[in-house]
Formats: sequence, structure tokens, C-alpha cells
Amino acid sequence: MVVHVFDTPAQVAQAAAAVIAAQVLQKPDSVLGLATGSTPMDTYRELISLHRGGVLDFSRVKSYNLDEYVGLPAGHPESYVSFMKRNLFDHINIGSYSLPDGSARDLQRECESYEQAIRDDGGIDLQLLGIGNNGHIGFNEPGKAFTYSTNLTTLAQSTIDANKRFFDSIDQVPRQALSMGIGTIMEARSILLLALGEAKAQAVYQMIRGPITPRVPASILRGHARVTVMLDKAAAARL
Repeated sequence: MVVHVFDTPAQVAQAAAAVIAAQVLQKPDSVLGLATGSTPMDTYRELISLHRGGVLDFSRVKSYNLDEYVGLPAGHPESYVSFMKRNLFDHINIGSYSLPDGSARDLQRECESYEQAIRDDGGIDLQLLGIGNNGHIGFNEPGKAFTYSTNLTTLAQSTIDANKRFFDSIDQVPRQALSMGIGTIMEARSILLLALGEAKAQAVYQMIRGPITPRVPASILRGHARVTVMLDKAAAARL
């Protein structure tokens, strides 16, 4: 695990975009694993700028998102497919993109189909991650064991509380999601994790300095051969 600390969130976004750009330039048909939430938004803006400037061509790139809420229709403004369109996909020439279907009738079958689609495309070349305040990656919450494959998960109360800012009330926040499993994430050829702000400092400390435990899902990343962590000073405050 290689850890880089930057002065500002803007510098994190620029550095992260450079890593993703290098992946796409080196392998134009890359399979990217992408994340939602506030953390990667500036990174996506940097990628859009590189595309508009003629630097990056995404026409052969395929992407798979980490997760999607259960029960929100695809057109809901807070669904993750809407988020990705609004913040990235509608502004670049992405070859194809996929997210789990949280409205599927058979959620277990949807998890299996999503997992198979990733395998059929040769696996993920570069997986972008954030980290939850409780150490989750994707929507893999703290528990007694690491999840392996794409799964239906019940969101922790701390995750619901963190996401309520995107909804009119906490009652509107979905209680379940479909998420890539820890095993799927660990099978990515390389991983880039971003963390910003003081609220993430404890989770970052536990990920890097604490024991490897399913009670801090992100801690498993220390067992991966190619993980880059990019932090601003606030997120690195406890290191």
C-alpha cells in the first residue's frame, strides 16, 4: 500500500485523475471500477476536462460501478446511475457503463449476473474507491466476515446518517443496496482509494495502522499488491 498525502482536496483530485488517465492511455480498452459519493466528484471533473481537451478518449473503456441503492428507480435523482450520468457519463464518450440494478425482481440473480459480466469482460483493471466513516468500501459494512462477491447488503445506521444529506429526509434514504463484494474489489489489478476531510481520519487510521479485520472492511486492502491511497491533510491527520 502506497500512501500519498496532499495539501488540498483539489490536489488529490488532480493526482487521482492523472492515475486514471494513465491507465486509459496505456490501455484504451480498460475496464474501470468506479465509485459514487462526494469524494470522487472533483476527480470526475478533472477527467471530463481532460476528455474535452482532447487528452482522453473513453470510447473503448468499460466501467462497472461499485454499488446501487435497492428500491430507487434508475431515473431517481439520487440513484447512483443518475449520479454517474450527471457527474461523468453524460460528459465523456464512455464505451459502456454498468451498475447493479437495484430495482431487479430477483436481487440475488442480479448480483450473480453482475459478477458474471465483470468476469466476462476480463475483470477490473483499476478500481476507484472511497471509504466510509465506519471503514466500509463499496457498501460492504463492518461485520463478522468479509463478503466475497456482489451482494445484497443492509446499510449501517452510520451510513444512512452520512447519506441523508442527499435526501429531503432520513426516512427517504434506502436501507439496502447491491454492492460489489470485498472479493470482487480485491480481484482488481490495481486499486486507487481516495479520502478527504477530518471525518474520514479515524477510518483511514484504522485502515492503514489497525488490524486487518472485517470490522474495518477497508483494512483488507493491505493484502493487495497494488493499492494507492490518496489523502488530503485532514484525512491523514491521525497517521
